[in-house]
Amino acid sequence: MTLQAIKWQDKKLLVLDQLLLPMESKYITVTSVDEGWQVINKMQVRGAPAIAIVGCLSLATELINSSFTDKEEVFKAISEKLEYLVTARPTAVNMKKAADELTAISKKLCEDSITVADMIELVTNWCQKMLEDDVNTNKKIGWFGADSILKAAGDKNVQLLTHCNTGSLATAGYGTALGVIRSIHEQGRLEQAYCTETRPYNQGARLTAYELVFEKMPATLICDSMAAALMNCRNINAVVVGADRVTRNGDTANKIGTYQLAVTAKCHNVPFYVCAPTTSIDLSLDEGKEIPIEERPHDEMTDIAGIRIASPGISCWNPAFDVTPAELITGGIVTELGVFKPAELQNKLRAQ
Repeated sequence: MTLQAIKWQDKKLLVLDQLLLPMESKYITVTSVDEGWQVINKMQVRGAPAIAIVGCLSLATELINSSFTDKEEVFKAISEKLEYLVTARPTAVNMKKAADELTAISKKLCEDSITVADMIELVTNWCQKMLEDDVNTNKKIGWFGADSILKAAGDKNVQLLTHCNTGSLATAGYGTALGVIRSIHEQGRLEQAYCTETRPYNQGARLTAYELVFEKMPATLICDSMAAALMNCRNINAVVVGADRVTRNGDTANKIGTYQLAVTAKCHNVPFYVCAPTTSIDLSLDEGKEIPIEERPHDEMTDIAGIRIASPGISCWNPAFDVTPAELITGGIVTELGVFKPAELQNKLRAQ
């Protein structure tokens, strides 16, 4: 059984508090949009797909417990609250795309000849279906990515490097980049998975390492500064990472540190794969420099578990994401539709 970052039980939303992992597993009950915004912004839940799911389900649980009598009021509340949820973490596009789609659906429902209760139920069902759809999408990403990497490896087992957390804890289940590693492991072809610590928030050391141990995969943790040395002295078959947003030209925003891994992989002739659902692809932006990059509080750099480690008075710059140029994504962009070169992405998606 895989880990569950998000549970929807009896129309109640439970979110695994990832700030407490790996030392403690505790679920938070989310009963409103305000609480949903808080768990997203504080990174108690994180990962682009999971952010969108939690945001929408926090709206669903608030609607279920509401006392609306007019559909126009319901639509107004939905559109305003979804717009608010997008502000919790602006770099990942999944929440924005879900908000746009659900707002359009709600507008149509408002115009249909149905009751307020029916409207709320249909919106809730749409949000709930996001959980099931995300797992199915991730399994397809896992299969396509594994197939591409294993074909290149021939009959040999593979060693992979990943960054940040892209597994069950970042999605509804299975994972994107970690889903590729999981798929390769399920086929008995994973020799070793290396995960970076992912400073300053340590998602790799706390979360990815936790998932790899939980799933009993052969795995090794490295410091962020060890990636070049690893590629130089070990036979790394591929780097696999996730993405919070992919632009029209194939540039990708992902956790800070991804860009330098891509540069290092290019230098060492290691294929670099970005694994993301099509909900993370934003064709409204031409290139990566247009992506809004979230900056996080300085104490995430200066403190660990509330203990100061940096010299008092030092200035900090703490972007949560960086942008990897398309030309460095040498393995391809892995989606639920297949593996595409960045230059193919726009036409492939529009052909669907």
